[in-house]
Amino acid sequence: MTDDAIVATGITKTYGTLTAVDHVDLKVPAGGIFGLLGPNGAGKTTIIKLLTGLSELTAGEALVAGYDVRRYPMEVKQRIGWVAAEVILDDDFSAWENLWLQAKFQRLSDWKGRASELLAYFSLQDRRKDKVSTYSTGMRKKLEIALALLHEPRIIFMDEPTIGLDPGTRRMLWELITGVSREYGITIFLTSHYIEEADALCRQVAILDQGRIVALGSPDDLKARVRADYVELETAQALDEPTLRAIAGVQEVRAQGSTWILKVARSEEVLPRLFESLETDRIRRINVEKPSLESVFIELTGKRIDQASAEVHDYRKFYANVRRARG
Repeated sequence: MTDDAIVATGITKTYGTLTAVDHVDLKVPAGGIFGLLGPNGAGKTTIIKLLTGLSELTAGEALVAGYDVRRYPMEVKQRIGWVAAEVILDDDFSAWENLWLQAKFQRLSDWKGRASELLAYFSLQDRRKDKVSTYSTGMRKKLEIALALLHEPRIIFMDEPTIGLDPGTRRMLWELITGVSREYGITIFLTSHYIEEADALCRQVAILDQGRIVALGSPDDLKARVRADYVELETAQALDEPTLRAIAGVQEVRAQGSTWILKVARSEEVLPRLFESLETDRIRRINVEKPSLESVFIELTGKRIDQASAEVHDYRKFYANVRRARG
């Protein structure tokens, strides 16, 4: 047994010649919110599948809630909850009926008191008999989290829980996630490709790229590693790299398609020189990135997090697999 919620050593997943997760080490302390940050296709969902026993490890070991995922997969599943990227509920059922169905999947006998408590906590008590099809997106997300909490798990995995939400609903969910972690004293393992989300919510962040952990630490510690600004520049006409490198204060130049990423000592000093060196009507777009988790990602990988290749997930199938595995 361990005091850490999750301990993974060298976990690896290969599909033929493709290595989706490459010898990843993780130690997630109990309590609080841990963030796994990376672009689509980096391997975030695959890591969750490995840690929840939904996918077999090719190599490595993992302890989740104190249990070996290989040897005791059912004990692990009994102690974890799951919130998918998409809210997947039974729309023709009421909130109470969805909780009843979840209790059946979990084989819970004494669940009604817990269900009432959760509905009250999420301010859904007055709508408990209404069909979920009449709920707003925010209400549906609340009910989804209530289902995940019903069996009193020690860890909840949240895989891209705010993807596709409008900014207002997203921030509401941030407050909800923080409150749930604090109120129920559980560990939340959150995956995201939203930089500001990981920065706002997570006590610790692991940055994942191409199946490997490239950095791990608190958001402040990670940002302290970058002692430079980044200038992203797009021009109407092609530029040559020597012209950009010749500008005083420019430390590195990286091409990203039609865009240039410049690592500079201080953007306030470099920008006037940049405008002097280039005709302003040639500049189509310019963006300055101060030290942030985004600049950490650029520093480590040479690209912005939103420029990675897209990955298409079948969330409904994945969620159905989770619910079947719990039963």
